[in-house]
Amino acid sequence: MNTKLLIATNNQGKVIELQEILSNLPVELVTPAQIGLNLEIEEDGHTYAENASKKALAFARASGLISLADDSGLEVDALGGAPGLYSARYSPKPGAKDADRRAYLLENLQGQARPWRAHFHATIAIATPQEDLYFAEGDCPGEIIPGERGTGGFGYDPIFYLTELGKTMAELPSKEKNRLSHRGRAALAARPILLRLFEG
Repeated sequence: MNTKLLIATNNQGKVIELQEILSNLPVELVTPAQIGLNLEIEEDGHTYAENASKKALAFARASGLISLADDSGLEVDALGGAPGLYSARYSPKPGAKDADRRAYLLENLQGQARPWRAHFHATIAIATPQEDLYFAEGDCPGEIIPGERGTGGFGYDPIFYLTELGKTMAELPSKEKNRLSHRGRAALAARPILLRLFEG
């Protein structure tokens, strides 16, 4: 049986995180680049599950490998749950970088009473080449702070503050971040599904 698991994303930050989180599974983790696969999937679903499954299925079909994709977002209470599904595209200007999206988020929070409570959500989809689909989810609560702290992680991590730790996501060592993060929790929930698929 093929023991390769394809990490179905072109986002290098996600690749690194998922490689670390899933490193103790008895499978060989491969990336699209490693197998010469260049796929761009439009994330036009109305839910995290729709986007994640669309990516996982497309990569599984193209590669013939069991594929794991995630869709995740930051949901800020004071913004009615925004940016949510649009977290990776949350900016008025084209070609925006992570820093631009963080600045735009903070701009939109000006005048709102603090604390700016928020949570990260992740939905993982696992697709087989036969188009069977499995899902796992994870959440991480926290709040948004007005100034960036830390140099680790990516995306909104420097302004996402974990109140119980007194640190932002970007201030955590990667091992601790992966244990606490939404993606880490979703991957933990996905672990028994993956073991079943590869050992079954």
